[in-house]
Amino acid sequence: MKNRWCCSQPRRARRIRRQVGILLIGLGVAARAPSARAGDAPQWMHSRASSPLPAFEDKTDAVLLYSETTVSVQSPDKIKRTVREAYKILRPAGREYGYVVVPFNSHQKVNNLHGWCIPAQGKDYEVNDKSAMVAALPTVEGSELISDVKAKIIHIPAAEPGNVIGYEYQVDEQPLVLQDTWRFQERTPVQESHYTLQLPAGWEYRATWLNFAEAKPTASTGQTQWTVFEVKAVRPENEMPPLAGVAGQMVVSFFPSSGSVINGFSNWQEMGTWYDNLTLGRADPSPEIKQKVAELTASVSSPIEKMRAIASFVQHDIRYVAIELGIGGWQPHPAADVFRNRYGDCKDKATLLGSMLHEIGVESYYVSINTKRGAVTSATPAHLGFNHLILAIKIPENLNDSRLIATMHDAKLGKILFFDPTNEYTPLGQIGGYLQANYGLLISPQGGELLELPTQPGTTNGILRTGKLILDPSGRLTGSVSELRMGDRAADQRRALRNVTKSEDRIKPIESLLAASLPSFRITKASVTNLTLTDQPFGFDYAFEAENYAKNAGNLLLLRPRVVGTKTQGTLETKDPRVFPIEFDGPARDMDNFEIALPAGYEVEELPPPVDAEYSFASYHAKTEVQGNVVDYRRTFEVKELSVPAARAEELKRFYRIVATDERNTIVLRPTGK
Repeated sequence: MKNRWCCSQPRRARRIRRQVGILLIGLGVAARAPSARAGDAPQWMHSRASSPLPAFEDKTDAVLLYSETTVSVQSPDKIKRTVREAYKILRPAGREYGYVVVPFNSHQKVNNLHGWCIPAQGKDYEVNDKSAMVAALPTVEGSELISDVKAKIIHIPAAEPGNVIGYEYQVDEQPLVLQDTWRFQERTPVQESHYTLQLPAGWEYRATWLNFAEAKPTASTGQTQWTVFEVKAVRPENEMPPLAGVAGQMVVSFFPSSGSVINGFSNWQEMGTWYDNLTLGRADPSPEIKQKVAELTASVSSPIEKMRAIASFVQHDIRYVAIELGIGGWQPHPAADVFRNRYGDCKDKATLLGSMLHEIGVESYYVSINTKRGAVTSATPAHLGFNHLILAIKIPENLNDSRLIATMHDAKLGKILFFDPTNEYTPLGQIGGYLQANYGLLISPQGGELLELPTQPGTTNGILRTGKLILDPSGRLTGSVSELRMGDRAADQRRALRNVTKSEDRIKPIESLLAASLPSFRITKASVTNLTLTDQPFGFDYAFEAENYAKNAGNLLLLRPRVVGTKTQGTLETKDPRVFPIEFDGPARDMDNFEIALPAGYEVEELPPPVDAEYSFASYHAKTEVQGNVVDYRRTFEVKELSVPAARAEELKRFYRIVATDERNTIVLRPTGK
């Protein structure tokens, strides 16, 4: 599921260049950029312009010839960062690297931004920050209105195949935390990359390497440097983990000689304390909040119904709006402000919900998490790798309710329920697949605890599809289908139809479903049920007719019993060996049951064989039977594990091929008595 329940933090320039460059090209920004002037590129670029290239794949757009990042820590609240990079453009799509995008906010100042081009023939070009544009980040929706996160952008001309482009800039920072991440492996191969750390006398550092063999540093007076060479590009694969979970990187934390500081931490427990300090007093209730809680809970008596009423209010009556000014990217606004304004981002909604639950005697705790499962793992060091905030709600003693599924027992806090108040379509008691089997930081007054969120049963997320159909002698199929969708399957449809008002537009998902399964069809009736009742299964009910559904083969009719719905995937049908794990959106169980009345004068000559494919990560069972003149086709598709290692990719490929074969299988019908 490509969820939208996150409050993303600013990323490094290289991380957002691709989206920004493509967007600016589409907007014609390049044509409006000031002209470059002649100017010699610096020696550090020229010395690498003709260096041998590292190994790369045929479709590589560019190679990062040289990268150098110097982080100079001046004090706990002042850091200077200098960045130099040079690329060799290999293919036309590499023109995007001619856009230099440096994000900044109110705690950062970008200085001395310069860019150069060394063409294969002719003189060098130069641009500087006098030619720069300052704009809201095009990759952050609404950022021009609600965020102080901006970007300084320059366009280096002649970023054409065969040419070398490079740039350098400096950033003065007031750091939120005394920590940095060196992301030296991306989707572009790297020839040479350096990271230099300069610390005041007496300071110490701790470096942790992820997804890459550790490179030993070299040290001299006042500084430490790490270098990597010939770093392969991360080749994108379908359904792979996020880049942060597979790419080589080094997380480095700095510690002053005077001991601990408020913006420093060395482990998850200390990071929890750091964040807990940011939120002190933010959940204090106002008289208006107390009054609203009383109104919401006046007509219900049980604790669970009070919790559900409050949770539903925060989900649906507090609009999601991200206002991330300065430290507001991490610190929530006061609950009183969120309630009064009726809007907030994920941490604001979580804060208000926690405040309101406290009024009925229910305690809760923040959980910081990354919505891309795999970005943070049990081996990840404590760092700002999260982009979302949810709640862990302490379940009151003696409260037992079968609807509270997303629970676990914590040694310190007891039984807790995870809940995402930003997700409008998943009711209290469940969490979406993007949170399940994902690692989050549970934050309490005792500090932080990195833990794995529970995985829900597949029965909480799935499609139950039932069809009663009639086949006539011409091969025409008519009838009706009823679908009940639960969990993320329901949430996806509700989100897609959220702003759809016309009834004819609400059936477009049905049209898409049938178009993927039938060569031709006509919908004769369609309706949607429980569109806004998120605690109930979402439903599609429709009727259709499909001419020539069964195919003639002489005097025989070939009937495919799997009428609607496709479960197979061609994700792994490539020649390249799989490198990364395959990630499923979440556990699921989908069930189809089609009853097809056969035409008079025909009988079954041959049925497809039953299918029983059972793997640890998924299963598929299908069976076709005949009862009188009715064919009964039933199948169950279940996802049980959310990550399949690359070493088992061939097993998963075989599994999908088994599913594909069953989906194509046909029943052979012959005229009665022949």
